[in-house]
Amino acid sequence: MRRSQHWFGGSSKDAFIHRSWMKNQGLPDDSFDGRPVIGICNTWSELTPCNAHFRQLADKVKQGVLQAGGLPLEFPAMSLGETNMRPTAMLFRNLAAMEVEESIRAHPLDGVILLVGCDKTTPALLMGAASVDLPTLVLSGGPMLNGRYRGETIGSGTHVWKFSEAVRGGQMSQGEFMKAESCMSRSAGHCMTMGTASTMASMVEALGIALPENAAIPAVDSRRHALAVMAGRRIVEMVEADLRPSAILTRAAFENAIRANAAIGGSTNAVLHLLAIAGRVGVDLSLDDWDRLGREVPTILNLMPSGEFLMEDFYYAGGLPVILRRLAEAGLLHKDALTVTGQTAWENNRDAECFNDAVIRPLAKPLLASGGIAVLRGNLAPLGAVIKPSAATPALLQHTGRAVVFEDIEHYKARVDDPALDIDADCIMVLKNCGPKGYPGMAEVGNMGLPAKLLAAGVTDMVRLSDARMSGTAYGSVILHVAPEAMAGGLLALVQDGDMIEVDVAGRRLELLVAEDEIARRRAAWVAPVAPKSGYAKLYFDHVLQADQGVDLDFLVGCRGDAVPRESH
Repeated sequence: MRRSQHWFGGSSKDAFIHRSWMKNQGLPDDSFDGRPVIGICNTWSELTPCNAHFRQLADKVKQGVLQAGGLPLEFPAMSLGETNMRPTAMLFRNLAAMEVEESIRAHPLDGVILLVGCDKTTPALLMGAASVDLPTLVLSGGPMLNGRYRGETIGSGTHVWKFSEAVRGGQMSQGEFMKAESCMSRSAGHCMTMGTASTMASMVEALGIALPENAAIPAVDSRRHALAVMAGRRIVEMVEADLRPSAILTRAAFENAIRANAAIGGSTNAVLHLLAIAGRVGVDLSLDDWDRLGREVPTILNLMPSGEFLMEDFYYAGGLPVILRRLAEAGLLHKDALTVTGQTAWENNRDAECFNDAVIRPLAKPLLASGGIAVLRGNLAPLGAVIKPSAATPALLQHTGRAVVFEDIEHYKARVDDPALDIDADCIMVLKNCGPKGYPGMAEVGNMGLPAKLLAAGVTDMVRLSDARMSGTAYGSVILHVAPEAMAGGLLALVQDGDMIEVDVAGRRLELLVAEDEIARRRAAWVAPVAPKSGYAKLYFDHVLQADQGVDLDFLVGCRGDAVPRESH
């Protein structure tokens, strides 16, 4: 008996209630005859522009489900839009995951399609679904078309940071900046750079929990709609085969995703999200795995912010299947990892063709010989900190500098452009209290803009260090996710102006060069900032894990299964 038949099967009073009320939507009697009931979890919202086209995408999924003999039923999930939500969408990732998990378990569903786009919606929905472990397939909404401004290709996010710095440094007028605004986001879809949305769309494909080509098809391309129809058909087949996330999201799958992330120059945010997803399915994944597995993989995707092209170009060049094929042929992919197609990663991608080697480079001619995410440790980050070398200035990857400290984001904004600020290009900008507990929610503020007086002098990059995140669309020599964070009493909280900090990316070291007795004196005098006192922010603050554990809530880690709840009447 299918799970949905615990609601819809039989002739009891309860079955009568469940069927009768569903029939007010015009469903005929045989809708409840035991065919697979497929939930379409939709993060559509006009407040999340990346996902604003999902009504049409959901309709295509429904077509596929109906064609395969299933019953599609759409339901909403909290939509997490990084572009509009304050203080940060990351604060609500775990709340959305909780909502999705409980919604799936509470309803008469046999399988689920997750409609995701803007970056936090992907991990949130997959975390929730993984904790239920019903047959699940992820469908991304696709990237926007390339931005164009004055004959130049511009990328979402990446050029926001670039143009903003140009205005502050006097190289671009305010009027030019305003004109560029309408030239960047010119179609439906999420960021078309290798930001976190594109990264996570790639990650679910590399994990095998999405269909091949999921990552790169533009949102407005008819082939995105065709993929949605195919996803609807396939989820019905997955229910028939009882193919669940626990069979797909294995250790091998996560290793494939980490290596794929290195090859595409993916976002540092993927570290947090994959750690959290792994925690939901019981896979022991750590920061050390990210460093070890990614270090040997060259970055071969020439895409902003690390390179020059955008997601539209990536799709036309062959998309993620080409990346996965090249990794597999180099012995850098677990070929036998099972995917939602019912076939292995190698079977899905072995025939992939590259149509533009300038976009997807051969392994022998990479954009960066050693890609991936570097994990730094030392007294400043005993639990780890991360940096994306492909987006950094090579000369700054080994650097010792004087700290210029900002106690929180307000202090930074008030101080950074003060002409009297004692700072030069060799300094290290340090931002505190922006981690999971500190913001709260670990906002994307780690890629601090440089002081205007240095920008005007031609400085384009400096080492920046914080317990925050940064957008995957951003770039620079930015050290992020310092753990423990300042708000939790990590050594970062005790850094003062003038302290010397040593960064050695090759040696994976991050050290505060201050005597132990001085550190002890500062710690004795330290007073923790005030924590949230009520509401979801307090629940989050009290239970959130640190960055090295994926920033999930401690009580949400693990799989609680799909047990049918007791009746409601």
